[in-house]
Amino acid sequence: MGQKYLIDTNVLIDAQMNRLSKKGMDFLKKVIDENFIVSFITLIEYLGYKDITKSSEEFISLADIIETDRLIIQNCIDLRKNYKIKLPDALIAATALSHNLTLITNNEKDFAQVQSLTVINLHSL
Repeated sequence: MGQKYLIDTNVLIDAQMNRLSKKGMDFLKKVIDENFIVSFITLIEYLGYKDITKSSEEFISLADIIETDRLIIQNCIDLRKNYKIKLPDALIAATALSHNLTLITNNEKDFAQVQSLTVINLHSL
């Protein structure tokens, strides 16, 4: 797998709740085994659930977390100026764009207007 991926929060939750197809789950497992990458926003959203389990905390601790930097901030500003996109989604999109990552998300509609962003929806595999 030459391409690297940024995993959105909703994908991790769907996987945890067994809402992915076998094909989607197999793809996600391969991505996680090779390069488990999430944005700092995903980390905050995932750990911010009130009923987070210890095993979920341990699982997310295995991820490489991309923290914000000036390039992500500038890309986020540009996205917010040019598109009607919520701040957390803009930060995730900006992170993927800044690091040349394909975004894995189940909320394609949130990112559809950002044509320069490559998105994979595991429910569509």
